[in-house]
Amino acid sequence: MFSPKANHADLILIEDLELSARIGAGEAERASAQRLTVSLAMEPARALTGLGDDLSQTVDYFRVGEAVKALALERPRALVETLAEEIATRVLRDFAVCGVTVELRKYVLPDARWVAVRLRRPL
Repeated sequence: MFSPKANHADLILIEDLELSARIGAGEAERASAQRLTVSLAMEPARALTGLGDDLSQTVDYFRVGEAVKALALERPRALVETLAEEIATRVLRDFAVCGVTVELRKYVLPDARWVAVRLRRPL
């Protein structure tokens, strides 16, 4: 998918998480929820060595996924760029990561598999 440049080699990845969101340039497009997918590459604040098999010492990717799905449902948006930025902000704020790359895909053009926005945000 993508290879963010991290200060360390450790990443936690979520690939093609299914989202539902009311998103689009016009009111008609936002009238009903659409399928989106998001992929995240999260740079943990703490190296993945020495975790002692303890979930509390790392990023709980299940909680990240649930938070991102809930965020997508919160309100309608005109732009996928807006939602991608909000996802990055939420992940950086609520989880022990020092950087995140977000790729948000929308399946809207009939002659394309998808359209997407990709952004990287450090803490």
